[in-house]
Amino acid sequence: MQCDYFDARRCRSCTLMGTPYAEQLAAKQHRAATALVDVAPHLAWLDPARSPASHYRNKAKLVVGGRTGNPTLGILDERGRGVDLRRCGLYEPGLAATFDPLHRFVADLAMEPYDVPARRGQLKYLILTHSPDGEHLVRFVLRSDRHLADLRAALPRLLADVPSARVVTVNLHPEHKAVLEGDTEVVLTEQTLLPMRVGDATLLLGPRSFFQTNTAVAGALYRQAKEWVAAAEPGVVWDLYCGVGGFALHAAAPGRTVLGVETSLDAVEAAQASASVDAPTFVVGDATTAHLSPAPDLVVVNPPRRGIGPELAAWLDASPATEVLYSSCNVGSLARDLAAMPSLQPVTGRVFDMFPQTPHTEVMVRLQRR
Repeated sequence: MQCDYFDARRCRSCTLMGTPYAEQLAAKQHRAATALVDVAPHLAWLDPARSPASHYRNKAKLVVGGRTGNPTLGILDERGRGVDLRRCGLYEPGLAATFDPLHRFVADLAMEPYDVPARRGQLKYLILTHSPDGEHLVRFVLRSDRHLADLRAALPRLLADVPSARVVTVNLHPEHKAVLEGDTEVVLTEQTLLPMRVGDATLLLGPRSFFQTNTAVAGALYRQAKEWVAAAEPGVVWDLYCGVGGFALHAAAPGRTVLGVETSLDAVEAAQASASVDAPTFVVGDATTAHLSPAPDLVVVNPPRRGIGPELAAWLDASPATEVLYSSCNVGSLARDLAAMPSLQPVTGRVFDMFPQTPHTEVMVRLQRR
């Protein structure tokens, strides 16, 4: 992939830019294998799940900079000034097609960009999600409700400019800190959830829902988990840190009990709305303290970067589960957690390349009780 922004040193986020994709993938495979060799010396590695080298991102988190009437959509430089990245080659074409109409909309509405160094202004971010069906979730992250009435009044124009926008919201984020969103979400459209076809299921994403930024590779991840679950033939599956239910929905089968656990009420409600025949059950709870029944034969864990931690690792190690599928975006915490589960042997692993042009790697490991 060639990038004019990278070559001009306007954006250096893609640290592997210019490295042939095959070399990137081989390096990620080597890094994962090296990180796990001490805790999983006999781990059998499947071929990595490849991604397109460019135009793969289904989500854009665009910092709004510049000035009123002439905003930038992209990132901030080292001095806190806006750098416009509307021609970035990482985004899916259908997502990138929304950037110019939204840029004009923000400019014409005279929305004041938030000036980070000066700590003044209103519009902080545009957060956009693109579905395989060409629909979009559009979020405006504002410092206050100053522009809220303007956005409500201008919603018909926004939907005319971006007819693919299915869900439009305003997030109020009054604090000056490195957090992407605030606690208050105001939905402007009748629709509140964005359907996302991925793998063999359709998930429903709310404004705050976590979802992998690479739809094609997320589909490969879920299908691999489905294959491993089918091979284990469990009667009861728990999906911890289940989010909007991707793993749980793929694990569902006639005669099988599937339970999903997630701390976010919004995510659980979206997961429940996705479920149909042979539906999993989704509950709000902390994966580390969940007391559910019936007991699991197989557990899926997909934690944040920090991993599952010693408490859950100890529980899994002593649990009745005969298999665990661990999906991780941090091989360091994965290695630590595997070491804390000596009764569970890692038998198969696979790299899923969610983030080409960067060193970040998703790894899923299948563990079986010794």
